[in-house]
Amino acid sequence: MADPTRAEHIVVHPPALDGSRRVTSGDAVLGVASHLDDVVEILRLADLDRIEVEESDLIDWQGGGPDDWPGLSEEHDLLPGER
Repeated sequence: MADPTRAEHIVVHPPALDGSRRVTSGDAVLGVASHLDDVVEILRLADLDRIEVEESDLIDWQGGGPDDWPGLSEEHDLLPGER
């Protein structure tokens, strides 16, 4: 198991239009999350499961925190010409 104190900085990127968020470590994409539980699982698979996802200074939550998982906005749900 990896030592989380030696882990590279992890970034949870801003939500995409579908609400999913990329999770990266350095230049490596670890996965795509649609929920906080997905981030926990992505980190577990990367041997980083000792990190407290919601409180760790090793995770940079961009575009919202661990509770921000928006879906498509109403504007994005409209078909072209309906705006």
